[in-house]
Parts: sequence; structure tokens; C-alpha cells
Amino acid sequence: MTAYTDLQHEIEAEIKAAADLSALDAVRVSALGKTGRISGLLKTLGSLPPEERKSTGAAINAVRDAVTTVLEARKAELEAAHLAQRLEKERVDLSLPAARRPRGGVHPTMQVMDEIVAIFAEMGFAVAEGPDIEDDFHNFTALNFPEKHPAREMHDTFFFNPDENGVRKLLRTHTSPVQIRTMVAGKPPFRLIAPGRVFRCDSDQTHTPMFHQVEGLVIDKGAHMGQLKWVLETFISRFFETDSVTTQFRPHHFPFTEPSAEMDVRCSWEKGELKVGTGESWLEILGCGMVHPNVLKACGIDPDEYQGFAWGMGVDRLAMLKYGVPDLRDMFAADTRWLAHYGFSGFVAPNPASGLS
Repeated sequence: MTAYTDLQHEIEAEIKAAADLSALDAVRVSALGKTGRISGLLKTLGSLPPEERKSTGAAINAVRDAVTTVLEARKAELEAAHLAQRLEKERVDLSLPAARRPRGGVHPTMQVMDEIVAIFAEMGFAVAEGPDIEDDFHNFTALNFPEKHPAREMHDTFFFNPDENGVRKLLRTHTSPVQIRTMVAGKPPFRLIAPGRVFRCDSDQTHTPMFHQVEGLVIDKGAHMGQLKWVLETFISRFFETDSVTTQFRPHHFPFTEPSAEMDVRCSWEKGELKVGTGESWLEILGCGMVHPNVLKACGIDPDEYQGFAWGMGVDRLAMLKYGVPDLRDMFAADTRWLAHYGFSGFVAPNPASGLS
């Protein structure tokens, strides 16, 4: 049986020397193929005497089984090595840095707009929107502006050329027309805010021809000035993130409210930084008042049954006050350096739960 053992060792050495799967398969064919060396030995069993056939067959089968085992083990090794080599060659390194993101951020005006919407949404106010281009009725007449009111003149309002019917459209001077459209289209009660762009012929350190406003409106049977004061004080407290808020109403005049008032908040200016809730100074924040009965009548609402209050505030000005922007004109200069300094991350939306700013 020494010859069979020597053949087994010879084939096993060839298997171990096979460098790849094709070389290994060649060794398999030469050993176990139809004309292979071990298969050739099995074919000789028929010529042996019966008494030798059984022992010789068992010895040859033992060699075949041993060679098969070694073949399968070597095949597994070579397949694993081939797979590892292929994976290394085709590997994509996902940890490599992606292309550089464009520089930029959320503009302070949009940040403050989102903060305002988040605060009033938590208080149960809906958001209403309307067109930038308005007509005289929605922008002036329905809001109780007299025919010769200065706000109708060219130095305040951007008018378009008259159309074929002689009607002049205009760029809205406030977001109050949104309130008019909402009241005309629906039925009270109403509780809404109207954010958006407005346009006026004015430009200096604290005024721009295009700016942003948020106006609020509540119409109900029992609405009164006390509720208005609570809503506004609650907003100011949450917006400036302080519990110490002291406000005062000063009499004023707006055509669409009666009585009308401007709201001031107690504050201090320490080293040029605004602090709301402390100090002896007063800062005018917004205008407000009770909705004029003529406005309700123009919208088809009975002023003997319903009343309401409204207010309006400049979003850009609030952004300047809260985040220390010195010049309103810089907010519209499209300077990426300015935005890199004053901008906000686009991945953190203002909300009352995790904070506004």
C-alpha cells in the first residue's frame, strides 16, 4: 500500500502548490477525472483476484477521500482569498469627504419669521397669505383709508400704470389686505397671522423699499383690548426669551383700528446690546388696536355682533433688535460675508420645545 500513500502525498503537494482556482481544478482533473490517476487505479480493481479486490478498493477509496477533503479545503481558501482581493479592489471608501457644500445660511429675517410663526402657532393662530400685487379696495378702501389719505400718494406707494379700464394696481404697503381677503372669504371667528413682503417708497438706515411684516387678527364676539395686551406680551416674552416683560400702550392713530395704540417694552441698552425686561428705557415694538367697525362692515361682518383686535410688526426690525444688526440695508445687500456672520443653520428649525434662536 506504500504506492497508494506516495500517490496521495504527491497529489496533496500539488493541491497545496496550486496558486489559483484554475490551477487547483487542473490538479483535480488529473487526480479524480475520468482519466485521472486515482480513477485509473479504481479501473484496475476488476482485474484483481477476489480476495485482493476488497482490501485494495478500500485503500484506493481512502486515498480518493483524503484527496477530496484536501481539495475542498484548498478550494475554500482560494475562494476566500479571491473574494478578499476583489472586495479590496472594488472597495468604495464612504468615509472620504463629499464635495464642499456651498457657503450660506438662513437669513436673519427668515429666521425671525419662522420664530414668530412658531410662537403664534403654539398659541393657536393660523397662517394666512395673499398676493404681493393688490388693488385699491383690499389695500386701502376696505381698511378705512380716506380718499385723500397720504398713504395713497405716490411718495408712499408703488403704483402700476393704469390698465385698459383705468384701474391702477399697486404693490401692497402692508399685509392687512390678507386679513381683508380672509374675512371676505370666510365667517368669524378668526384667529390668524399674515406674514409676508411689503413695499413702500422709503430707504435709509432703518427703512428699505421692500421689507417684511407680520400682522395678526382676532375677530370674535367677546374680543377686547385686555386679550390683545396678553397676546402681545406673551409673544414678546417668548420671542426675546425672558419672563420679565413690562409694556405700555401709547395712544396713536391708524385708519383701520379704533382705539389705536403703539406698544412699548421696557428695556436697557448696555454696551449697545438690547436687553428686554430690565432698565428704564422704552422701545416701540409694534402698532395695534381694536378693528374699526367700518373695516368689519366692508368685509360683510356685523360690528354689532362681532369685534376684534389687530396688530402689525416689522420682521426685519425685530431681527435687527434681537440679533444686533446695525443697518437694515445690509440685510438686503446679498453679501455672503454678512450672511456667514449673521446667518443661521438650515438644519435647526425654530420651535418652542428646543428653543427659538
